[in-house]
Amino acid sequence: MGHDPDHREQIEAAFPELADVESEARRERIVEAWVLGLERGGWRDVEDVPYAWNIHEVSNVEHVRGVTRIAVRTAREQREFHGAAPDVGVVRAACLLHDVGKCYEYTDHVEGEKLDDPDSTYAGETVPHSLSGYALAHEVSCSIPVQRAIPHFIGEIPSRTLEAELVKSANSASSNAITQAVMGISLPEWIERHSQATG
Repeated sequence: MGHDPDHREQIEAAFPELADVESEARRERIVEAWVLGLERGGWRDVEDVPYAWNIHEVSNVEHVRGVTRIAVRTAREQREFHGAAPDVGVVRAACLLHDVGKCYEYTDHVEGEKLDDPDSTYAGETVPHSLSGYALAHEVSCSIPVQRAIPHFIGEIPSRTLEAELVKSANSASSNAITQAVMGISLPEWIERHSQATG
């Protein structure tokens, strides 16, 4: 498909958790979604995508990896301790994809030298990253359960699966850890500060 081979190598190096995706087809779809996101966003390096529009000390890669690690461990506890039946493969794939949409959304918030000609059809803040990530997963034919677990803000989809709830809660856990480590505040405090600064 003419993709930049460097992006594929970057993605495989950035996300060692890909090795735990048992299905080769599922692993390929995850990589393909990231390649498309990076190409359309114009990113030179997957590590340049920031965690948040105004927190650049932490990369999106670190956050995605943290969410994946937290959610997979939690899913195992849900199975072993509570006897629930989350699909760990779906959880892992959805976590690895939950913020791929930031490749589109955050292009306006980084130094220009990190980007090469973002595609204005996709890049920008028109669609929140959680939904553009869902669209990318759909485009590369991820399974319906994986797609449905990607939108991680309440109200984005009408029903929540156990896997979707795991992505959402792990996202909050990782985000709280990041804002605490970087800024010394909780995620809700960071959101409150942001809303006051822009209100």
